[in-house]
Amino acid sequence: MSGWQGPVLVTGTDTEVGKTVVTAAIAAAAQAAGLRVAVIKPGQTGTATGDPGDVDSVTRLAAPSTGRTLASYPDPLAPLAAARVAQLEPLELYTAVDAIREEAEKHDLVLVEGAGGLLVPMGLRPSGEPWTVADLAVSLGTPAVVVARAGLGTLNHTALTLEALERRGVPAGVVIGAWPAEPELVHWTNLTDLVPNLLGAVPMGAGALDPGVFRRSAPGWLTPDLYGVLDDWRAWAEEIS
Repeated sequence: MSGWQGPVLVTGTDTEVGKTVVTAAIAAAAQAAGLRVAVIKPGQTGTATGDPGDVDSVTRLAAPSTGRTLASYPDPLAPLAAARVAQLEPLELYTAVDAIREEAEKHDLVLVEGAGGLLVPMGLRPSGEPWTVADLAVSLGTPAVVVARAGLGTLNHTALTLEALERRGVPAGVVIGAWPAEPELVHWTNLTDLVPNLLGAVPMGAGALDPGVFRRSAPGWLTPDLYGVLDDWRAWAEEIS
């Protein structure tokens, strides 16, 4: 099977770029290809609002075999800051590593959805030093999916994230988290520049689709590395333009 397997980090160039919907799309495509999929959220913040968490959203859209949140905090902050403000225990790096490895023994693909961008403080190491999802990827030896915006500013943010991953020896590709229904010049030029690293493009508003429609559509948004069928960006661009 040609797609990525084992633990795979899903991170982003920033917050609110579409990580959760992209995670759901990868989970749906992989399950359609016959894989057993787990989704893990190491640190969920903002739970005081009562809104569904990211794992809940992925479960609704993609129904992975397993969904787990390792630590939850009430305030909508970076996980380490949220733990501090709420006077709760921060997530320890190797607790997260062990939980992910445990699921990797029982599943073909374990999608690990980060919080915000690559270097957001997630919790503490045994030494008391903060750790990030970049550290988690290095500890696990995982590749990373970088979810990026389609519009202005994305090339710099994406390049910085990819460079940080490359410096750590983490293989990575890019998925556009919300491709607009009516793309403008900036979106097309960004697409051209991102294509060498591009693993997919999820349409804007995909998270609001009926779950059945979402699951049937997801493979068309992703390349074979992520269990999709998108193999020609030129044909894709002509089809949606």
